[in-house]
Amino acid sequence: MKSDIEIAQAAVMKPILEIAKNLDLQEDEIESYGKYKAKINLNVWKRLKDKPDGKLILVTAINPTPAGEGKTTTTVGLGQALSKMGKNAMIAIREPSLGPCFGVKGGAAGGGYAQVVPMEDINLHFTGDFHAITSAHSLLAAMLDNSIQQGNPLNIDPRQVVFRRVVDMNDRALRKIVMGLGGRMEGVPRESGYDITVASEVMAILCLASDLMDLKARFGKIVVAYTYDGKPVTAHDLGAEGAMALLMKDAIKPNLVQTLENTPVFIHGGPFANIAHGCNSIMATKMGLKLADYLVTEAGFGADLGAEKFFDLKCRFGGLKPEAVVIVATIRALKMNGGVAKDQLGHEDLEALARGIVNLEKHIENMAKFQVPAVVAINRFPTDTEAELEFVRKKCQELGAEVALSEVFTRGGEGGKELAETILSVLEHKQSHFKVLYELELSIEEKIEKIAKEIYGADGVNFDKAAQASIKKYVEMGYGNLPVCMAKTQYSLSDDAARLGRPTDFTITVREIRLSAGAGFLVAITGAIMTMPGLPKRPAAMNMDIDENGVIAGLF
Repeated sequence: MKSDIEIAQAAVMKPILEIAKNLDLQEDEIESYGKYKAKINLNVWKRLKDKPDGKLILVTAINPTPAGEGKTTTTVGLGQALSKMGKNAMIAIREPSLGPCFGVKGGAAGGGYAQVVPMEDINLHFTGDFHAITSAHSLLAAMLDNSIQQGNPLNIDPRQVVFRRVVDMNDRALRKIVMGLGGRMEGVPRESGYDITVASEVMAILCLASDLMDLKARFGKIVVAYTYDGKPVTAHDLGAEGAMALLMKDAIKPNLVQTLENTPVFIHGGPFANIAHGCNSIMATKMGLKLADYLVTEAGFGADLGAEKFFDLKCRFGGLKPEAVVIVATIRALKMNGGVAKDQLGHEDLEALARGIVNLEKHIENMAKFQVPAVVAINRFPTDTEAELEFVRKKCQELGAEVALSEVFTRGGEGGKELAETILSVLEHKQSHFKVLYELELSIEEKIEKIAKEIYGADGVNFDKAAQASIKKYVEMGYGNLPVCMAKTQYSLSDDAARLGRPTDFTITVREIRLSAGAGFLVAITGAIMTMPGLPKRPAAMNMDIDENGVIAGLF
């Protein structure tokens, strides 16, 4: 089989204006970025806001493993399958980050014959959204340090600056830095550091804002530091939100592209699924629901992080109601959860599968807590045996979840028809009674404990002293009623990445609580969460190249 990039480069794309017109978009609502990319003007929302919504389908997964799950591939393939069946379907996913693309993960536009194109553009600079986010973030950081340098009129304590800098690259050397060195004219020396752009609160705000003015208002609420007497200093205090919004005037518009089979796709925003909520923008999702009868979207990492945040943060803020949820699993990954080494996953092992399927079992149970009908998509690999597939089918049926095979990686939309038919049947015969997991009136501790106990299966939560102090401070500041965004390892239901399957007899330890006042949530940090990844010994970038004709190689 060809590589992802070879498949993408052989794609027969339609002009993006044709894709847009098929969505009933008007000419003055489409802003072309070349022949195959476009931004959609926000006036579309004003025109369509009273139109009934289509059906919202969320794609999530079991906890990720090195064996691979294929969540984005399944999302794209399901959208293609619905289109192939004559349905008015659309897809909405996140934009890839350059850091992981050049590091370990590679691209994030699907795979095989279930990809979004132009793949090279999407995985590189695309329409410049991430650069705009980095610039807006950097402007606020510069204005903050300039205020301290220029007489410090806001009485900012340099030891209590909480706003770090960002760059969209995996660069571990920038995790902790000392800045302002060189003398009196070079700034006030202090410790700081860099996060990757997708971890920026500016990114989270973009994906939760309802329009440009809401974006600007949220920027103004970002808490960047504290004064010597402990009072918060915001971007509004620095007079920064207007210029920040100006830098984001184009980035706020959703990006329209297409799949290999010409199904329309919105790709917009890409917040970290650990430190933020890991979903594409509310604007793209809500716009897609007006333009299509079926909108297929996804949430980052496994259902314990991605789906929970999609439901409790994105749906809460956006007033969204998911009608069905797809949980992607592979036989390989389930066997790895059962203790099989990666190089042994190609052999049939029903005992390991029985041990590892408890991870899927927990995610199915969790989706029931949100009262959304679940369908398990088995992303089929050539080494899967009929006995293994039948075992998973029966187990899912016992748990009350529909199950379907997905072969979209090798067969595109045609390979997703069984999954699409199952989803359509669920939408027709099962009703979603979606509800969030917790109410905002609960205390911060109670909200965290509810997520930890009900979603992760923890016995309880330990709050370190730093976390306790932060909770007390944020309650006094009036932020006690904000929802909580959990920052936890994606590899385990617990906060220990090594504990696969369905861990029991464990507690979650919350090290610290961070405030994202502009985004509108509190971040509970558990375990060793990394907001600036590093490159591996041999980065994926070393395999990438471009020839004299502009043909790219090694981007996957």
